[in-house]
Amino acid sequence: MRPIAHSLSVFALALAACAPLPEPAPGPAAQGPVNLPPPGPKLSPNEAARTFASVVRRMEPVTEAECRARVPRANCDFDIRVDTRAGVPANAYQSLDNSGRPVITFTLPLITEARNADEIAFILGHESAHHIMGHIPRGQQTAMTGAILLGTLVALGGGSASSIDTAQQIGAGVGGRTFSKNYELEADQLGTVITHRAGYDPMRGAAFFARIPDPGNQFLGSHPPNASRLETVRRTAAQLR
Repeated sequence: MRPIAHSLSVFALALAACAPLPEPAPGPAAQGPVNLPPPGPKLSPNEAARTFASVVRRMEPVTEAECRARVPRANCDFDIRVDTRAGVPANAYQSLDNSGRPVITFTLPLITEARNADEIAFILGHESAHHIMGHIPRGQQTAMTGAILLGTLVALGGGSASSIDTAQQIGAGVGGRTFSKNYELEADQLGTVITHRAGYDPMRGAAFFARIPDPGNQFLGSHPPNASRLETVRRTAAQLR
């Protein structure tokens, strides 16, 4: 893993400038509200910077070990990055660089919004799980399948070249979202395992869901309802205990 580029003092100053957040397979929906541990008070910029750096150091070898155990041939050398650009929303996401190395990016507003080390650890575990479970290539495959199917249907119906191109774009979008909710719940499940194995409390980490807008159960939405995600974490954590 590459070292964190910014010193804690510079990192803390950047955090201070951030605005607060504005606003395995899927299991059964929660039967009632999940009791979550209190998240604690908001961290100062210095505390947030130290907490993030500490969590990365502790989580990185655990995520790599889990990756190598589950997918021995995969690139498990995670590169943890911080997006310091002004104006970006609170977010964390997994991607691949040009060499296929897994990259996990945190934006500063997300780091400053986290209330404790468990929340940072859970988010890092969740994003690591996306790579371990191959969600990017799986999503690309379903997007390609959707593009081919819808494009072919329009072509067989005598559609023009532009109509076929539009159909392919729509098909790719629909195909790419078909299993996205399942992927999020799978990442929540494995992320819970990784967080637990690193010595953090996944239920306290998942309390972050209680402070973000609930996407609800939208058709072809990219994320499942927060209640389903919390129930997945609760069930998985109970099994680990």
